[in-house]
Amino acid sequence: MTENELSSIIIGAAIEVHTELGPGLLENVYETCLYYELKQLGLKVEKQVELPLTYKNIYLETGLRIDLIVQDKVIIELKAVKELCDVHVAQTLTYLKLTDLKLGLLINFNEARLKYGIQRVVNKL
Repeated sequence: MTENELSSIIIGAAIEVHTELGPGLLENVYETCLYYELKQLGLKVEKQVELPLTYKNIYLETGLRIDLIVQDKVIIELKAVKELCDVHVAQTLTYLKLTDLKLGLLINFNEARLKYGIQRVVNKL
């Protein structure tokens, strides 16, 4: 399955979660529910994936964690904020670069209509 095919499935699952719960909850609630929905669809999903960093040839445990990785291809960074900012996009792009993945979905569940809270982030490798 391609990254684009996966993104369509992920967005559909996110819309399902948002339809059931609506805005106003904490990020970890949406993360848990989206994880459940994606697993129900038979996808390989990893939650809270630790992202170590090699800096000047030194391995560092930084405490960075990726919210969800689907099929080892798509990073999902979840937010529940008033509005997405450039720093959220930069964070997602940095995670993509550090993992050598191509596609990230930045999803803000704190929107009246979820479609306004979804941004695709592409790592041009």
